[in-house]
Amino acid sequence: MSRQNLSEQDVLVLLDKLALVEHEVGKVIVGQKEVIQQLLISMLAGGHCLLEGVPGLAKTLMVNALAETLELGFKRVQFTPDLMPSDIIGTEILETDHESGERFFKFQQGPVFTNILLADEINRTPPKTQAALLEAMQEKSISYAGTSYALPKPFFVLATQNPVEQAGTYPLPEAQLDRFLMFIKVDYPSESEEIEILRRTTGNTQAKINAVLNAQQIISLQHVVRDIEISEPLLVYINQLVRNTRPGNSQSSAVNKYVRWGAGPRAGQAMVLCAKANALLSKRFAVTMNDIKQVAHGVLRHRLLLSFQAEAQNISSDDVVDSLLKDLAQPASPFGASSHSSPLSPAV
Repeated sequence: MSRQNLSEQDVLVLLDKLALVEHEVGKVIVGQKEVIQQLLISMLAGGHCLLEGVPGLAKTLMVNALAETLELGFKRVQFTPDLMPSDIIGTEILETDHESGERFFKFQQGPVFTNILLADEINRTPPKTQAALLEAMQEKSISYAGTSYALPKPFFVLATQNPVEQAGTYPLPEAQLDRFLMFIKVDYPSESEEIEILRRTTGNTQAKINAVLNAQQIISLQHVVRDIEISEPLLVYINQLVRNTRPGNSQSSAVNKYVRWGAGPRAGQAMVLCAKANALLSKRFAVTMNDIKQVAHGVLRHRLLLSFQAEAQNISSDDVVDSLLKDLAQPASPFGASSHSSPLSPAV
């Protein structure tokens, strides 16, 4: 395992810093620990994240708080019906050379040229503007007037959206949804958490968030994630799980009954990386079955196109994933011989 020339102690120090990130975000966000952990999984796996929840659940505040804990460039774009693609990626402006008097066009970079881009309420803008992010999310670069511009590293799109049933929303195209590594549902807080929210937000004190990780440390952790071991039986299981989301040849009756289109190969890649990131957060260098189960819903829920019958019977994509995990046989030897060689702690 190369771990980019990092020693075990170096990795442990970085993982301790990750724990501090959760602590710092917790200064302003009450509860939502699972959501914060999934955001960290997406960051470690090098992918983008989509958060969905009704207005008022602190989705934007959560992303802002996470950005403050990281020494990275951060920009926010409020998506509205009149937002244009050039408002995101940039545009050419006419300038004059003061010495020669010659006029020329110069590309002025848009807010996408940053490390963390908060695409706030992304589904409140028409598909033409939503699609402006597609190349940036997939290629980590922007093409304009025949010239390609690389985006800074690392680069994450953390997008929020309101439930598509609400007025004034435009559902994201399936091609763009697939570019999001994870789709996270943000739910209402518990009663005790809501009381604590009222206590914290109605006084004069304001929590100060400290920066914990820098860009190079995040990139190092992303390299470590790719070094995490996954046994062949688990790799085969993930492949079978993804393939069984496709109706017609699926072993799941729920898929054949309620799904119109299933997940593509990108879902399998996302699940492997997210499972590895989840293992690293638990200070393990080997993926377990539990890692896969913990990330399966976030990876698959936005990659399943449900049928009209599912909508009529109020069947959600999470219900279908639950059925898949229940129906698909787990490997007899899920951890493989290599899992116990973890330098940090063995898979359990």
